[in-house]
Amino acid sequence: MSASFWAQSILYRCARLLPDKLYLKLFFRLSVGYPLDLKNPRSYNEKLQWLKLYNRKPEYTRMVDKVEAKKFASELIGEEQIIPTLTVYDRAEDIDFNTLPDQFVLKCTHDSGGIVICSNKNTLDKEAAIKKLRKGLKTNYYYENREWPYKNVRPRIIAEKYMTDDGYELKDYKFFCFNGEPKLMFIATDRFNKKEETKFDFYDMEFNHLPFTNGHPNATSTIEKPKGFEEMQNLATKLSQNIPHVRVDFYDINGTVYFGEMTFFHWSGFVRFEPEEWDYKLGELIRL
Repeated sequence: MSASFWAQSILYRCARLLPDKLYLKLFFRLSVGYPLDLKNPRSYNEKLQWLKLYNRKPEYTRMVDKVEAKKFASELIGEEQIIPTLTVYDRAEDIDFNTLPDQFVLKCTHDSGGIVICSNKNTLDKEAAIKKLRKGLKTNYYYENREWPYKNVRPRIIAEKYMTDDGYELKDYKFFCFNGEPKLMFIATDRFNKKEETKFDFYDMEFNHLPFTNGHPNATSTIEKPKGFEEMQNLATKLSQNIPHVRVDFYDINGTVYFGEMTFFHWSGFVRFEPEEWDYKLGELIRL
């Protein structure tokens, strides 16, 4: 493994001991490859670090809480665009699998990645699911990458309705919004295909494919424009008003658009763009 990997691992271990600005400067250089300039940030990734430090509005905490974000979104775009919640638990031990349907999704409300997808309750490893969620509840996601909105989210577990698009894998449609205006988006595919790496494909608002990668390769097959593309643009506009930058995620399920989540720091601003010029092109869209 690379020296950069080991250095990042050491930083993670002592994350709570370092002040935010120093931690971000060290981790940024190790992960992105160039020094972080907070006095005159120009790239997209640099500006995300600036926003972490200097754009700390209390309402952002509500927008990243997976329970409260649904309430926030429903107030602006309507309850029909929200994936139904089955129940909310304070502890992993409180989950009563007998009362849940045969298919469901469990998520920690305060992090990224604490998720259990159950397509068949009879084959679910319940002990492993509880162990994963219990570990997630003990983690304060803020300390990993200093994403301030997560710092004060109340750790809980939300059970949601299991959703599929005519039996196929759900695609994520993620819109990058700048002061209430969607400018580009990407589609994530092969997320649950164990034989394939996840694919990210970026598009402008006319659904022209953009010539860069970020974190994952492009898909090898053509992706069709989702039927709800324009509707998702309109909903993203409503949800992102008065925010310098936020990513608003949706699903288009059997012809109905559903709200996914709001993400203030795509990849936490720690993943390179290829070619690098796109880091700066997207950076021009963020007005600090």
